[in-house]
Amino acid sequence: MKKIIYSLMFLAMTFGSALNAQENLSFQTPPKEILQLADADMPPSISVDGKAENAFLSYRSRYKTLNELAETELRLAGLRINPVTNINSRENFSEKITFYDLKNSKEQTITGLPAKGRFSNQSWNSNQTKYAVTNTTEKGVELWVIDVKSKSATKVYEDKLNANLGRPYTWLSDNKTVIVNVIPASKKALINTAEAVPTGPTVSNADGKEAQNRTYQDLLKDKNDEFNFEQLAISELVKVDVETGAKTKWKDAAMYANVVGSPDGQYVLVNEIQKPFSYLVTYRSFPSVDVVYDVNGKVVKEINKKDLQEVVPKGFSSTTTGKRSVYWRADKANTLYWVEALDGGDANKPAEYRDAVYQLAAPFTGEKQELVKVKDRYRGIIWGNDEVALVRDSWYNTRNESYYIFNPSNNKQEAKRFFSRNTQDAYNDPGTFVTEKNDYGYNVLAINKGKLMLDGEGISPDGILPFVDEFDIKTLKTTRLWRAQKSDKLETIVDIIDPKKGIVLERIQSKTEYPNLYVRNIFQKGGKPKQITFTKNPFEAMNQVSKELINYKRADGVELSGTLYLPPNYDKTKKEKLPMLMWAYPREFKDAATAGQVTTSENQFTSPSYGGPVFWALRGYAVLDNAAFPIIGEGKEEPNDTFVPQLVANAKAAIDAVDALGFIDRERVAVGGHSYGAFMTANLLSHSNLFAAGIARSGAYNRTLTPFGFQSEQRNYWEAPEVYNTMSPFMNAEKMKTPLLLIHGDADNNTGTFPMQSERYFNALKGLGATTRLVLLPKESHGYASRENIMHMLWEQDQWLEKYVKNKGKETSKEVKKK
Repeated sequence: MKKIIYSLMFLAMTFGSALNAQENLSFQTPPKEILQLADADMPPSISVDGKAENAFLSYRSRYKTLNELAETELRLAGLRINPVTNINSRENFSEKITFYDLKNSKEQTITGLPAKGRFSNQSWNSNQTKYAVTNTTEKGVELWVIDVKSKSATKVYEDKLNANLGRPYTWLSDNKTVIVNVIPASKKALINTAEAVPTGPTVSNADGKEAQNRTYQDLLKDKNDEFNFEQLAISELVKVDVETGAKTKWKDAAMYANVVGSPDGQYVLVNEIQKPFSYLVTYRSFPSVDVVYDVNGKVVKEINKKDLQEVVPKGFSSTTTGKRSVYWRADKANTLYWVEALDGGDANKPAEYRDAVYQLAAPFTGEKQELVKVKDRYRGIIWGNDEVALVRDSWYNTRNESYYIFNPSNNKQEAKRFFSRNTQDAYNDPGTFVTEKNDYGYNVLAINKGKLMLDGEGISPDGILPFVDEFDIKTLKTTRLWRAQKSDKLETIVDIIDPKKGIVLERIQSKTEYPNLYVRNIFQKGGKPKQITFTKNPFEAMNQVSKELINYKRADGVELSGTLYLPPNYDKTKKEKLPMLMWAYPREFKDAATAGQVTTSENQFTSPSYGGPVFWALRGYAVLDNAAFPIIGEGKEEPNDTFVPQLVANAKAAIDAVDALGFIDRERVAVGGHSYGAFMTANLLSHSNLFAAGIARSGAYNRTLTPFGFQSEQRNYWEAPEVYNTMSPFMNAEKMKTPLLLIHGDADNNTGTFPMQSERYFNALKGLGATTRLVLLPKESHGYASRENIMHMLWEQDQWLEKYVKNKGKETSKEVKKK
């Protein structure tokens, strides 16, 4: 095995400079059938208040331009920053924001707000009387606040905000004050690292402790990067009264990562990044300190000091030591809570309890108080009142999660564990506990006469039918209050507007009806939902495409499913043999029962996007989208131990199922996928002869380049070398006999999927005589953004499918003419 690996690595390096037959190709656009869908206007997104009375609509272009992606960008500590404007260089901006009155379904212009801008970071204040939004100009980020009653906007801070670490402002609970992150006058000029002369080598040290981190990108590389990161992370904190415009400097310059006011507005919790920095992990693992200040900016108490986190025990259920998740209790005026590991953070050590939750109330001078302990790893808490709160834990290895109900005022009263289940068991998902805003504007459990409420997605063998349940605090049992009726529509509960009256906000859609919002009274028998938004279908060309959810079985009996699309006006009775494109993404499971559950609905609106395969139904292909590709490892067996044979079994079952319907020519089937789906595609083409061609976008193909785990694999390379090698298409490149199109963004930022993955794999395939093509999309990250690149990508995929799938074995007219 080692000889094969080393030989392939040598081939990859040998042919690295042998990229002859390259094309000087300008950007292309796909055929009109695809173009009309890919270029359709983007419907607005909507932000609704808690009473479903007022909303804001945000309009944005479907794509960025390549010029936007080509703007100056620095990649530091896991961030991508535009150092000119001081915001994420990949930010998705809205170009227009309008007010939408949900009571009468009328859209209104907002007075004073720029008619066209680059808007982001939108948020309501706690009583939802005001709505804040940033606008990025050519010079920087400015802050605007919209008054809901007057429908007018005011610029409350000029374009000097620092949004490099995220949202650059925080609402306080008085509903009129924001604390703003502002670029300080003391900020120093950045170092041009391309021109800087090194003053010495870059040195990294290991002190003998294991530091098994994932393969991150965009990390700091040297002292110049450290300097630039610090300058871009530094902010002053300024307190702004949005009603009067008064500005008061609140805190001197530092690297502020998070600022959160207490529910009563008397204190502010501030998280500040500190040194030393790291070249192994992103900024989120850098040292930091949590400090409580009073509302005037005076230090009250240092709550937590976190060291550099390069070393964490192995395993997805492992965590750091010390305090984590420090935050305010939602049901108290000014009480902090946090979590601490009881097992040293090491999931590999036995322990009766893994985590404990503690609290400390203002003035933060006493001893911490233990509230509750959980058997597995803490995953979140929902506060209610002095007697009732819920905490959730989970354990990755078993995929188990549980809720506990506990009394925050009496830690001697034993917490009761309930709803313990497999997180992947969608059919038995109990739903989400309903919350409502308290007097502080924070969300707490909606408690009514000793009962709570749950709303659930309602995934079931009968389809997706959302529900609302009542939960008895004493008995821990649920009673069904309402469930949607089965129909040709797909309903989703967006929010419970009034738990006592049963008023809910829903999203309703169908195969051809765009998702719109409705208000329904679930306690009113026979009552019909009232439509409150009226967005039209932008993809009417898809209306004649047949859509059907099909169910089938793998050879070992595992239940599978996929959504089958057939071309417009296809006559199912004649059963013309179509070429087929199958698109999928593998998912790991710990048992076959949950792997076989159907979690999609054929009633979901068909919304084509550049990332999916649905376009090709209009090009005369059968399309099997979201084909189930479960990889199962029960008991002590890990899913990846049998990754390849399960992958092939999934693919064969899918082809057999559609072939049995009589719709396809099984000799003309293509498979494709993005990211882990690309990895799947390369493996399928290497280990089976089921396909005529493949499309693999932005994948990772050599798992030795991600040696400390990937996807859901927790073992490192040295613990499971055969798994890593067997699963790596690069290690099996000599088996590739099927045409494979590789596409990758040349600025990919995703963990492990370096552009080098596609480049080296292409070199190996080319050197070994495979039919392959590599397309590197300039300036694109892991998800693609610019219109130029996306249209060209669609053109490449269409050309590949036409040549190697639809017309497999046929000579093109051009080739005939040449003869």
